[in-house]
Amino acid sequence: MAMPLPNKLREAIVEHKMNGKKEEEIAKWLCISKSSVTKTWALFKRENSVEPRPHNRGRKPAFGQEVMDKIIAKIKEQPDVTLEELIEEFNLNISISALCRKLQKLDLNFKKRHYSRKNSNEKMCKYFDGNG
Repeated sequence: MAMPLPNKLREAIVEHKMNGKKEEEIAKWLCISKSSVTKTWALFKRENSVEPRPHNRGRKPAFGQEVMDKIIAKIKEQPDVTLEELIEEFNLNISISALCRKLQKLDLNFKKRHYSRKNSNEKMCKYFDGNG
């Protein structure tokens, strides 16, 4: 995608257009396309400004900074919280992996819960503990 025209060039387009010059003449004189002149003039007439419009393209974030701050606070309060629990608690419409990537970008680490395997002799132990 091309960069927007510099403001000085945009101002020159508007100035020449206000003096009655044709778009083709302005485009030749400034060595730009006629469509750039047309779009800049239309923008000026619509918004009374030559500032380029912001680029609002791409996917919008799943949630805002306010929710992210709450998530960070929850993680600091409860370091062993799981991603599933965060998604459920804050009612996020986001996958586990996407939330994980967002948190990794912030260098947040999770304390892993360590689950021990059940002892296969556990059933046998209750018979030999002396109470049986």
